[in-house]
Amino acid sequence: MASPFFRLASPSREALAPFEPLLRRYALLLAEANAKARLTGPTSAEGLWEEHILDALVALPLLPREGAVVDVGTGGGLPGLAWALVRPGLTVTLVDSIAKKAAALEGIVKDLAITNAVVRSVRSEVVALERRETFLVATARAVASADVVAELLSPLVAPGGSLLAFKGPSAEEELRPGQGRWGELGLGEPEIFPYGLGGKSLCVVRWFKEAPCPGRFPRRAGMALKRPWWR
Repeated sequence: MASPFFRLASPSREALAPFEPLLRRYALLLAEANAKARLTGPTSAEGLWEEHILDALVALPLLPREGAVVDVGTGGGLPGLAWALVRPGLTVTLVDSIAKKAAALEGIVKDLAITNAVVRSVRSEVVALERRETFLVATARAVASADVVAELLSPLVAPGGSLLAFKGPSAEEELRPGQGRWGELGLGEPEIFPYGLGGKSLCVVRWFKEAPCPGRFPRRAGMALKRPWWR
């Protein structure tokens, strides 16, 4: 497992200043939508700002300035919508299989009046069949263990792109089963980029897509969880 050469951190207030009004508006809209659809964590706009929006933005140093990004299991649009707001050169596809959540998120995107984000109410396996290996970056936050996330995201990403998974203290344990075998998904060995937020020890795991994903992926919906690829 490769070690990173830097720790991640939330962007400075100066760096966020041009985007803060839009990001704060997003936090308010998400708080309102949470009351109806329970999209993510805290229900207050300030809680969402501190625990979720700033958390999503720690990965900015790992992102390109432009290109196609897909966020799997996006819920309230995290991290993908936050990225779209601060990186207008990105084209972000927000994927959530739960129709109620996707509908609420569509309302948020519409209210924010941005054109570089689109919501899909569908499973990631379907997107992987429709747009196989066309994304520069694929991400997932609070979706599944790292080995499962890698299987879900790899068929989406073009060789040369990257997979980013937001994880907690158990990241190394979750990665252990795939050690030395990530090439079976077309991936290089993962890198762990640690950061701290609100007293928690967190990290972003990054894999580079080194080769095409084998044709047997994606598997049928639910199989990544039921029968891990590395067994």
